[in-house]
Amino acid sequence: MNEPQPAPRPKPEYWRDRWYEIIFEADTPAGKLFDVVLLVAILLSVLVIMLESVPSLDAHYDREFGYAEWFFTILFTIEYAARISCARHPLRYIVSFYGIVDLLSILPTYLMFFAPLEMQSLGVIRALRLLRAFRIFKLAHMLTEASELRRAIWASRSKITVFLATVVIAVVIEGTALYLIEGDQDSGFTSIPQSMYWAIVTMTTVGYGDIAPVTPLGKFLAAVIMILGYSLIIVPTGIVSAELAHPGGKKASHWVTTQVCPECMKEGHDSDATFCKYCGSKL
Repeated sequence: MNEPQPAPRPKPEYWRDRWYEIIFEADTPAGKLFDVVLLVAILLSVLVIMLESVPSLDAHYDREFGYAEWFFTILFTIEYAARISCARHPLRYIVSFYGIVDLLSILPTYLMFFAPLEMQSLGVIRALRLLRAFRIFKLAHMLTEASELRRAIWASRSKITVFLATVVIAVVIEGTALYLIEGDQDSGFTSIPQSMYWAIVTMTTVGYGDIAPVTPLGKFLAAVIMILGYSLIIVPTGIVSAELAHPGGKKASHWVTTQVCPECMKEGHDSDATFCKYCGSKL
């Protein structure tokens, strides 16, 4: 009579695969819970840094803010170490976009030991980690739309370059003209760069009002540049819109998943994909 065979022991790498699924993906309840808790922690840590910059609050709650900052820093350090530990290729995660952001989010607190001058304020870079919300809440398809917009802008780069060159030339001419006309007046046009600053502020319809022409000719040129600003402000929108509507534009309509390739650490795979479309590895 054959003796029953013992159940096979799990592979040594099972824990790594399990934690990889939880930490790097959001398709499972555990993975989504992990990322939602992480997003809440990121929001709270950014809120602490923002409140700490208020002098009245910092004077009363300096110690509490310090404890909270170290709590979140240690928490994110543990998370960063866990990501490195369960990644199949740790170096690829470290040099990836999210890997660099994760590292930069914990460095400011540790750098306070060497450069204590407001280094903790740099911790607001943690807000970049909120980009994970696109993946966590099934919004990855929006990244496809962002790629389409980026493609349209890149395809319009020559036209946009010509537009920007025209704006720069107009600013230089207007700034120089206003300096020559208003330079002797007490109106703030003390130099050509200062006059160019006024031209930029006026052309973009911001209008701070800290500098203003006082002569009739200066006011006339100011009116010209105001009208020119309204005329030019719609040009970039028209260029990109035309490129987006171009028949040759490639419009992606498929859905993508939250899966992260364990080999190249890339996201944005099709919902029915079995292999990574970037490196060909099995997902």
